[in-house]
Amino acid sequence: MRLRVDFIACDGRGVCAEALPGLISLDDWGFPVVRDQVVPGRRLADARAAVRACPKLALRLERRAGDHEPVRSYSPVMPVTAWPAGMWPASDPYHGAANPSTPPSDFRTQ
Repeated sequence: MRLRVDFIACDGRGVCAEALPGLISLDDWGFPVVRDQVVPGRRLADARAAVRACPKLALRLERRAGDHEPVRSYSPVMPVTAWPAGMWPASDPYHGAANPSTPPSDFRTQ
């Protein structure tokens, strides 16, 4: 498993570097610098905790070719690619969407 950062989502709070000081450091602006190496098995639980602690959900664990872990990827939430018709929450706390079958106009997919 390897750590990856979504730099578009990251706002440089440094929570990940505090949780994994040996694997993640911060640059001059506070954004994470992740070593391109396999997370050691003894640090995997700490890495998962760091992923869960990220306030912007910008950190994730991924399996790449050559890694031998049985888990494909780990992220605290599944990425949303599209909402099926009728599945949009009836009471959207952020946009107040009245129509539950369509997302708000500024809805972005990943």
